[in-house]
Amino acid sequence: MKHISILGSTGSIGTQALDIIAKYRDRFSVTALSCARSLDLLMEQVEVFEPAAVCLADEAGAREFAKALQGKSGIRRPEVLYGVDGLKTIATMGEADLVLNSLMGMRGLEPTLAAIEAGKDIAFANKETLVVGGELVMSAVKRKGIRLLPVDSEHSAIFQSLQGSAGNPVKRIILTASGGPFRGYSRKQLEEVTLEQALKHPNWSMGSKITIDSASMMNKGLEVIEARWLFDVPLDQIQIVVHPQSVLHSAVEFADGSVIGQMGTPDMRVPIGYAFSYPERLDLAETTVKSLDFFGLPSGMDFYPADRDVFRTIDLAYEASRTGGSCPVVLNGANEVLVDKFLKGQIRFVDIQDTLVRVMDKHVPKFGLSLEEILEEDKRIREILR
Repeated sequence: MKHISILGSTGSIGTQALDIIAKYRDRFSVTALSCARSLDLLMEQVEVFEPAAVCLADEAGAREFAKALQGKSGIRRPEVLYGVDGLKTIATMGEADLVLNSLMGMRGLEPTLAAIEAGKDIAFANKETLVVGGELVMSAVKRKGIRLLPVDSEHSAIFQSLQGSAGNPVKRIILTASGGPFRGYSRKQLEEVTLEQALKHPNWSMGSKITIDSASMMNKGLEVIEARWLFDVPLDQIQIVVHPQSVLHSAVEFADGSVIGQMGTPDMRVPIGYAFSYPERLDLAETTVKSLDFFGLPSGMDFYPADRDVFRTIDLAYEASRTGGSCPVVLNGANEVLVDKFLKGQIRFVDIQDTLVRVMDKHVPKFGLSLEEILEEDKRIREILR
């Protein structure tokens, strides 16, 4: 029996993770859950999975949830926590064998580091943590000897592809991208897109923030930085390849020209399940994951270079990672604020990347940042952008 704490249990990754746990109650149990605002859904999860603790975003939410629990009978009442300290508590609980970090944004950094220090293996679906704190996180991973198991579909595909490497060095990582809803658009066309259009991803069902990042291609830029840290490869050995069908989830090329990739239907329960059961594989037919129908692909398999002139976020991410220091922190923090503004209808879609270009042009990098300095730099850029 593997006991799992889930940070971000009411989001897209969290709910699909619980779908898997529900099908395999003989193999997995829930130690703790967290959510930001979806209190009704969290209550349903508590009733089904009976965690020992839950964490809410703030004290007001915790009080509201604790009050709602008082009206429930016949269920295990969890300890109710809140805020960053609450997240760190449920990430380090003694009962937990594995922590699934599916939080959105860099608020996953502190609980991730806490979980590593507590010796917990981590199923990792919070790319921003590695974007802003990759050096700190990977240093802690090596020092504590824990397993950081990627859940993002692309990084899980790379991880799976590397299982057959037999120690051979990687020549190239091929990081696939669907291209989002605006693949093939010109700059002028991007100026006219709406929020509704940006939220319609052609292949994946995801939360609103990551969907907008996919539309702007920032998500792929952040994944480049994540791949650099996860797989310890130079940036010039990571290539973005636009693959609209999302059948090949990513691949690895070796010195002899052999390319090993992971393919399948676009379903996040596959990488989640692999992280939960690694190195075993679950029979996910139980969760209705469809087998790949090679003869039923509507348009074959296509591959294109990313249009880096239209989607400037890609080069911004490469440059931020290449420079290092505070640059990825500033890029990520500014992007989170700008995406939020776009979701609220306060700016246009193209204003996201245009503002990011100006921010990064003006930024003077700082190096050798501690955790506290990373948090302070993030706070500073958010205040400026707001």
